Amino acid sequence: MAEWKELRCEKTGERCYLCRHSSGLPIYVWPKQDYTTAYAVFATKYGAIDTMTVVDGRTVTLPAGIAHYLEHKLFENEDCDAFERYAETGANANAFTSFDQTAYLFTCTQNVTESLEILLDFVQKPYFTEQTVEKERGIIGQEIRMGEDSPFRRVFTNLLTALYHEHPVHTDIAGTVESIAQITPELLYSCYNTYYNLHNMVLAVTGNVTCEQVEAVADRLLRPCDPKVPQRAAVNEPREVVQAYIEAQMPVAVPLFYLGYKAPINSGEGLPCEEYTALAAAEVLEELLGGKSSALYASLMEQELINASFGVEYFNGPGYGVWIIGGESRDPEAVAAAFREEIRRLQREGVDAADFVAARNAVYGQMIAQLDNPEACGDLLVDTHFDSANPFAALKAVSELTLDDVKQRLADDFDEIASSLSVVRPV
Repeated sequence: MAEWKELRCEKTGERCYLCRHSSGLPIYVWPKQDYTTAYAVFATKYGAIDTMTVVDGRTVTLPAGIAHYLEHKLFENEDCDAFERYAETGANANAFTSFDQTAYLFTCTQNVTESLEILLDFVQKPYFTEQTVEKERGIIGQEIRMGEDSPFRRVFTNLLTALYHEHPVHTDIAGTVESIAQITPELLYSCYNTYYNLHNMVLAVTGNVTCEQVEAVADRLLRPCDPKVPQRAAVNEPREVVQAYIEAQMPVAVPLFYLGYKAPINSGEGLPCEEYTALAAAEVLEELLGGKSSALYASLMEQELINASFGVEYFNGPGYGVWIIGGESRDPEAVAAAFREEIRRLQREGVDAADFVAARNAVYGQMIAQLDNPEACGDLLVDTHFDSANPFAALKAVSELTLDDVKQRLADDFDEIASSLSVVRPV
């Protein structure tokens, strides 16, 4: 029997459980009584930014898009497709590759143990041949070309290209047609054996499920492996951007824009748990700057410079942090200028205390609401595990956030030398 450690939220009383399975895999279970659904996610700390890795002391360069390519290929094995197996249990399965992780998941209302067996089984059974890899190259190549035709994707990828010199976050998650042409079965097996090590992975199961159910499946399907965890290569990224402005023309009715700021992230592994205060401050700033109750939002709407597509978002990962402000606008430059002026005003005058409390309460309420969603809880467990943090660290950080924390984030992140504007205009 595995030794399960209880993790309890001081604010809500929510409980989840963690064990280190004998195979080396960390397993989280978050039982939710009276729920009819269950959610499971099996993830590895391997994403699109892992185009350079340290193996036996040397840095190895990998083709852009290979993590995404590997995600596609794992669903097929010599006998059948994993989706066909899920059809028999009634589970709804999917997968995704982000900048810093790859995850395989399912939701179900019945047959949770059978569906979990499928998940743990196919992710551990890679099967690549010249024929199947070549077939997938055409499928992913078409996906890349479709992405290039998407205005919202173009304005986003262009922004990252304008912001980052060296960090691989500026490369599209799917790669390019040229980069995926370099992918071979041998290279896929090499990446799989490097990154799909159970010590580099995590399993989270939430909802209508018990620790005993999950442990029984893990005992049947997981085997101990060598605890050799890959290391991400360090990237020396300057604070200055590549270019302050980038533009493309596409068939859109209204211009799209993203104003971006490159945050000063120095850690090679993103925000460690002791810095969750900084992440909480970013979430509150999102609400203060782009929330529908903010003064800036109201002013821009009144001038008809933005519409409901406008938003402010911060996202971060190992070695990168990006503020994105944008949406549709008939005058992107005017919106960018107004936002920059608002930032300067807040840095100069400070954030109103009442506005801060309202924004913090709004963020806290949103986080509490997410605890009722098994999928959100499962994703939270994975994300905080890869950050080496307690699952409830972010909730605690928001509840204890001070106005000075937000002021510090305002001073640190919004520097004009770290800012770029990306625009897609009508042809």
